[in-house]
Amino acid sequence: MVCAHPPHHVCQQYVIVMHIVYVSSEVEPFAKTGGLADVSGALPRSIARRGERISVITPLYSETRPRIQSPVAIADIQVTAGSRRLTMQVLKDTGASDEVSVYFVRCDELFDRDGLYENTRGAFPDNHLRFICFCKAVVEFCRIPGMQPDILHLNDWQTALIAAFLKQPENKQLLSTCATILTIHNLAYQGVFPPEVFDLTGLPPSFWNPEQLEFWNQINVLKGGIVNADLITTVSPTYAHEITTPEFGCGLEGVLANREQDLYGILNGADYNAWDPARDSLIKTCYSSHDLSGKQACKRELIKRFKLDPKLMRRPLIGCISRLVDQKGFDLISAIFKELLKTDMGFVLLGTGEQRYHTFFSRMAQQHPERVGVLLNYDNGAAHQIEAGCDLFMMPSRYEPCGLTQIYSLKYGTVPVVRSTGGLADTIIDCDLDPEHGNGFVFKPASATALLETVERALACFRQPERWQTLMKRCMACDFSWDASAGRYLELYRKAQDLKTDEA
Repeated sequence: MVCAHPPHHVCQQYVIVMHIVYVSSEVEPFAKTGGLADVSGALPRSIARRGERISVITPLYSETRPRIQSPVAIADIQVTAGSRRLTMQVLKDTGASDEVSVYFVRCDELFDRDGLYENTRGAFPDNHLRFICFCKAVVEFCRIPGMQPDILHLNDWQTALIAAFLKQPENKQLLSTCATILTIHNLAYQGVFPPEVFDLTGLPPSFWNPEQLEFWNQINVLKGGIVNADLITTVSPTYAHEITTPEFGCGLEGVLANREQDLYGILNGADYNAWDPARDSLIKTCYSSHDLSGKQACKRELIKRFKLDPKLMRRPLIGCISRLVDQKGFDLISAIFKELLKTDMGFVLLGTGEQRYHTFFSRMAQQHPERVGVLLNYDNGAAHQIEAGCDLFMMPSRYEPCGLTQIYSLKYGTVPVVRSTGGLADTIIDCDLDPEHGNGFVFKPASATALLETVERALACFRQPERWQTLMKRCMACDFSWDASAGRYLELYRKAQDLKTDEA
């Protein structure tokens, strides 16, 4: 059975401060494509506030450069990948928060380009080389005097090879004192490459077999992290269970089931410093559960921004902020959209994704400009305004490891409509099934019919003002801050250290 969170330890017995090196391919506010960056920005700060020493290390992308306040070079590192030898520089942002030390790996050949993993032509063809070299640079970073970690916290496939590299004989000294934890944010992205990429890792031939990195005669980088990390986490308890099943395991369900005793689900938290309508500088008028008048002002401003019908002030306005892909349930949304338009609702969409969805929603906005607003890019200000200005938030994901936007929606009193999967199942309770504790509307079957019926239930509730206002306030009272989750990660770090001590 997958544990929802690690067992409690009496942390007071430990008096030595740990050094945690948190490794991520993207970190807010320096570089971002999705929720990984949000987590990598917020979780280390929460850990630091609990008295531990934490260092974050990430690549230096072109978009990162203007966001570093005072970069200082601290070391040059040599790494090899096959016959190639590259010099990589480690810089520290001395102008960053005192709570967390932030380091960047600079290699312009690999990282100084538009986009983190892809550009308009698709994924970079050398992503395997880029992140093999980054992982090797992190191992060398850990050799710098004063940098040796007690915990290496790895995130997703881009950093997973570090767990395998630490098993090499030359890293035996590091391995003896350093525990590795790998967090899987989305199992669908595994870093699968042709078999010749294995030679670039420099790992011994013993790592090329089905029990290690080989995956149907290809190299699977994430698999290498799963089998070699001391402990594994995912970003919600339900997702931790789901990924051990064929439906959600993406081909690795057997590998994960074999490590089930070392697999933990810890729910992501929300950064309420950035997402709180009571102090959000990006919305028209701040508001709280004690005074909801500001939400009406935000709705009016959103309607004005998208040039929608002012009559929607008295009608339900549904928001959606997402990648426009099947995983996020856009096949379901598009299937019911014309039925939704037969109701009195309005709809606002923010996001990018597959061209067929760009075309569909652009056409809907053109045909129904008074009811449908579409912005096909990502705009952080618009995201805040949609959360504040909408009445409902639609998130019918086919799978969702954790999800953050439904948590943000709760804080803004924007009632979520979600499918029961992953982190959505762990955060949203159907208010028809549980009127006392419900904070949204939930459906289980991944079908257009189930989504439509659930939206109709939500619209019916909206037309009951007293019930709706009670529901809004209950949503806003939900607390998914990082405090509890950070505490569970600390417990897990201690557990990993204990395991390392037992091995010694």
